[in-house]
Amino acid sequence: MLAPIKWLKEYVEINISIEEFVERMTMSGSKVEKIENIGEKIQKVVVGKILEIYSHPNADRLVVTKVDVGSEVLQIVTGAKNISEGDYIPVALVGSTLPGGVKIKKSKLRGIESQGMMCSAQELALDMEALPQKQVRGIYIFEKEYPLGMDVKEIFGLDDKIIEFELTNNRPDCLSIIGIAREAAATLGKNLVLPEIIIKKEEDNIQNYIDVEVKDVELCQRYLAKMVKNIKIQPSPRWMQDRLMKVGIRPINNVVDVTNYVMMELGQPLHAYDYNKLKGEKIIVRKAYEGETLTTLDGNKYKLDPSILMIADSNGSLGIAGVMGGENSEIEQDTNMILLEAAAFDPNNIRLTSKKLGLRTEASVRFEKGVDPNLAELAIQRAAQLLEEINAGTVVEGMIDRYEKVVEPHYIFVDPCWINEFIGIQITEKQMASYLESLDMEVEIGKVLKVKVPTFRQDLKIPEDIAEEIARLYGYNKIPSTMMLGITVEAKRTAKQKLEDKIKKILVGQGANEIYTYSFNAPQILDQLKISLEDEYRNRIQIINPLGEENSMMRTILMGNMMQIISYNIHHTIEEGFLFELANTYRPKQIPIEELPQQVKSLCIGMYGNIDFFDLKGIVENLLDLCGIKKYEFEGIEYPTFHPGRTAQVIYKGENLGILGEIHPDVAENFDISQRVYIAEFNMELLNQFSNLQKTYQTLPKYPSVTRDIALLLKEEVPAREVEKIIERQQSDMIESYSLFDVYQGRQIPKGYKSLAYSIVYRKKNGTLIDEEVNKIHNKIIKELQENLKAQLRD
Repeated sequence: MLAPIKWLKEYVEINISIEEFVERMTMSGSKVEKIENIGEKIQKVVVGKILEIYSHPNADRLVVTKVDVGSEVLQIVTGAKNISEGDYIPVALVGSTLPGGVKIKKSKLRGIESQGMMCSAQELALDMEALPQKQVRGIYIFEKEYPLGMDVKEIFGLDDKIIEFELTNNRPDCLSIIGIAREAAATLGKNLVLPEIIIKKEEDNIQNYIDVEVKDVELCQRYLAKMVKNIKIQPSPRWMQDRLMKVGIRPINNVVDVTNYVMMELGQPLHAYDYNKLKGEKIIVRKAYEGETLTTLDGNKYKLDPSILMIADSNGSLGIAGVMGGENSEIEQDTNMILLEAAAFDPNNIRLTSKKLGLRTEASVRFEKGVDPNLAELAIQRAAQLLEEINAGTVVEGMIDRYEKVVEPHYIFVDPCWINEFIGIQITEKQMASYLESLDMEVEIGKVLKVKVPTFRQDLKIPEDIAEEIARLYGYNKIPSTMMLGITVEAKRTAKQKLEDKIKKILVGQGANEIYTYSFNAPQILDQLKISLEDEYRNRIQIINPLGEENSMMRTILMGNMMQIISYNIHHTIEEGFLFELANTYRPKQIPIEELPQQVKSLCIGMYGNIDFFDLKGIVENLLDLCGIKKYEFEGIEYPTFHPGRTAQVIYKGENLGILGEIHPDVAENFDISQRVYIAEFNMELLNQFSNLQKTYQTLPKYPSVTRDIALLLKEEVPAREVEKIIERQQSDMIESYSLFDVYQGRQIPKGYKSLAYSIVYRKKNGTLIDEEVNKIHNKIIKELQENLKAQLRD
C-alpha cells in the first residue's frame, strides 16, 4: 500500500522525522517496505515568466528569451517552438539537477550566453500519460500563474515522500490512506481527523430514476446507489491527479478519478455508470447466465458462467461485480448523468471470479480481502460531496440501500490481569483501554474489559487478538525479556516417525527425490485416473472456499498428484525421474461431514524414463525388506489406472499393503504424457503395523553350508512365487536361504514355457550336513514341484 506523507497529514498530525515515523510504524505492526523521495532528483527548478522572445543572431532554429524568475531576469537560449511571451514555465537554474543526473551549467549557444534551461514534462520525469497533449510536447506551459521563483516541486506535488507499507492479508482496512492514518494516529498518540462530509445542494429524488434488486444476498451483502446529474466531464483538479498518480493510479476524468480517489482514501471500491445507457430503470444484481459474455472497460471480452456475480439491467450485463465495469456503460465525454455504486461482495466469490477470468484490479484486491459493508454509505456520500466540490455535477437527493443482513459490531471479553501475564508487562486497565480506543474500539472497564470491536476489524475474534493489539501499541521493543521456566522433557521419535524417516532415507539412498504437493486437487482427477465410480476413492470431501476449481477437492489418493508432477517435469525437459511423496489422504467418515475426516498416510513412488516394471518392483522389494517386512507376495491384479498384465498388489498376512505397476497408456494420455510411467502407492498405516525396525544379532555359523542348484522348466504363466512357496513350506530348519538367479526363454525352451533356476543353501546349526540329509529335503522339494506345478528338471 502506497501512502504519500502529505496525504496522510490531512488526517493525522505527523510532527516527527520521516525516519522516526517509519521506525515507530514498523514496530507497531505496520511494516514499511521502502520510502521514495519523489522530488529528490529535481533541485533548483523554479517558476519563470517569459518577458521577451527574439531571434538568435547566429542560428535560425534558436531564439533568445528574457525570463523573470522572481529574484532576477535571466537570458535563456532555447529551440522550443511552443512558447510565447507571457507564458509561465519551469526553469532549471544554473547549478540545478534534473532526473537522470543532468546538471545545468552556464553555457554559450552559438555565441550567446544561456543562464539556465526551460524544462519539458519529460525532462522533469512527469507522468506523460496523465498530462494533456499540449503539455506533453515542447516546453511545459503552466495552465495558471504561480508566484515567480516558486519551487516547481510544490506545484507538481513532488515535495513529498511516498511510503510503501507491507500489509498482511488479515488487515484489509489498511488498504486505504485513512486506514494507514488510523494506525499512525494510534502509534503516535494523535487524533484521527476524518473528512467532514457535507453536500450543500441536492435536487430531485433518486426514486424517480432507478430501483435496485439484489437476487443473491449471500454474494452481495449490501448495495448502495446514488445519482448525480448535470455532469460535465473534464479533467479532475491537479491536486487530485497528483495524489492518484502517487498511489499508482492513472487519472482519466473527473468522475472516474473521484471514484478511484475515494477507494484509495477510504478503502471502498466505487463504480460509476452512465445512467443514459441503462435500460429499464432498474439495477439487478444476479449471477451470470451460462455462456453470457461481456466486454469490460479494458476492451477484453469474457465468457461468463453462473458462478460469477454480475451487475445488470433489464437488457443485460453492465459489469462483473467487484472486478470491472462493462464497456457498454462506460463514462464518456457526452455523459451527463451518472449512477454511483458502492457495495459489499462476498470475498471468496470475487477471488474465484478474478482468478477464473485472469482479471485483477484495485477493486477486486480489496473485495477479495473483505470490505466492511458499513463503509459503503460513507464512501458513496464522500464521492457525491467531491463531485459537488469540483463542480462536476448536481447531487440527486436520497440513495437506494439494499442491506438484508446488517453486520453489527461484536464484543470480546478479556481479563486485564491475563493480558499483563500473557504479554509479560504491567500496565493499568486505563492504559489498555486507551490503546484500544485509539483504534476506534469502545471499552467498558470492570472486572473484565468489554471491548466493542468495529465492523472493519473482522480479524479480531478472541482475547489473544486484543492482547496483540495492546502489545504492538505498547511496543514490542519495550517488552522485557524473561527466562522461560519449566521442566524440560526429552523428545522422542514415535514408531511412525522412525518408519517414515527410514523410508525417506532408503528411497533417497536409491536416488529418489521427495516431492510435496497440495492436499487438494481437481474434481476430474479421478476421471483422469480412470477410477471407477464405485471405488472408495470417489468418496471425497469438497472444499467450501477453494482457491480454484483445480483445488476444490481433498485428495483420497496420491498418484493423481504424482502424475501431474511427472507431466510437468516431462514438459519442462526433465527426461527421467524417480520421485516419492509421503503424505496424508483424506476420507470422510460420513457425508454430510459431521466430524473431522479420517487422515490416511500414504506413500507414492513414481518413475519414468529408461526403466521398466522390474526396476520399480526391485525398489519396492528393497524397501519392504529394509523395513523388516518379509515373505510378502506379489499378486497380479487388474485395475483401470494400470496397464493390464503389468500390475501387482503386495499381500502380507492377508492384507493388501499397496499396488504397483505401469500406468495405462490412456491414463498417461489424460495427463498429456506420451511415455511409460510406473507408479506404486502404499498404505503407511499398514506398513507401520507390520514393519520391524528392531535389529537382531546372531553368532556366525560354526558349520559349513551346502548349496544345491535346481533348474526348472515351467509353463510361462506359473509365477516364480509359487515355486518359492513350496520351498518355504518345507518344515526344516536346514534350509537357510534360496535365491532365483536365472530366468530364461529362448532356444531349447519350448514355446509357452520358461526356465527358472534357483540356488538353495542348506546348513545345520548343530553339526555338519551329510549328503543323505540334504538329498532327502532337496528331493522332497523337487517332487512337490513336479506334482503341484508340473515342473520338469533341466539338465
